[in-house]
Amino acid sequence: MSDTIFASGAEQALSSLLDYLQAADYRFITITPLTHARVLGRQPDRSATTLRDVFGWNLPFDPGLLPGQLLAALDAAGLLAHVGEQRRSKVRVSSIADALFLHSAYPTDQENAVFFGPDTYRYVRFMQQALSPAPPGPKPRILDIGCGSGAGGLMVASQYADARLVLNDINPEALVCAGLNAGNAGIEAQLALGDSLAAVDGQFDLIMANPPYLVDDDARTYRHGGDRLGRSLSLRMATQSLPRLAPGGRLLLYTGIAIVKGVDEFLLELKPALDDAGMEWRYQELDPDVFGEELERDVYRDVDRIAAVGLEARRPL
Repeated sequence: MSDTIFASGAEQALSSLLDYLQAADYRFITITPLTHARVLGRQPDRSATTLRDVFGWNLPFDPGLLPGQLLAALDAAGLLAHVGEQRRSKVRVSSIADALFLHSAYPTDQENAVFFGPDTYRYVRFMQQALSPAPPGPKPRILDIGCGSGAGGLMVASQYADARLVLNDINPEALVCAGLNAGNAGIEAQLALGDSLAAVDGQFDLIMANPPYLVDDDARTYRHGGDRLGRSLSLRMATQSLPRLAPGGRLLLYTGIAIVKGVDEFLLELKPALDDAGMEWRYQELDPDVFGEELERDVYRDVDRIAAVGLEARRPL
């Protein structure tokens, strides 16, 4: 795949693709790259026979599998790789309930990849559970920091007819996906390109974030959480968000933390900032063991496990 996923004309072609898949009642649950590789490894020479094969599993397909007009539009926009007489999609489309989300093709090994996977589903579930007894109020101003495909912000905003949603990412390719996904969902969203809180003005009733948290040797934006075993980006996003909450506003942050000798250093470092800001807060471990394969790397040699955690912080009225 080229450095730029979306060339001239790509947005219209991708919008047509999402409309087509929506009409076809397309569904695909995206799994981890490791599981994806294992599934494909069972039949390494398999070709696509369904839309799920084409836009979920990213298998090569015969051109006749898609309508001619859509195939031509995707091809003209550089969204199909040619594999002999066959084609392979340079994007994937995943589903959460009835909503569709455009994101990067498998494998996501490029620096500007737009991530979507099991963490996305955990993130959305955490947001929905946290908000179910206490929605953010009328006409809430919602910010999704590092939104990627926009799945988190869009799934939350879909619950509120009058939400004012801002989708932020430092990766312009992510904002293309997020904007298209918002359009397909019929949700109006402001797109803010830049480094998290520095890219937006004002205060928010709800700030939500799912920062990358792994240590990535190539420092890829969608995956690398910075130093201190990948927690520095999550810590920065959380602490910078606190003063940007409106009275009664809430921060919901989902991330992963390397637990060393039974200690959660992220919580130890974050707690003083929460207390100094006078926040009401709750912190919970959502999954005790994610990305266990990372522990085979030398950088994690002292780590017990990587845990998925969720922070709920509220600024008093």
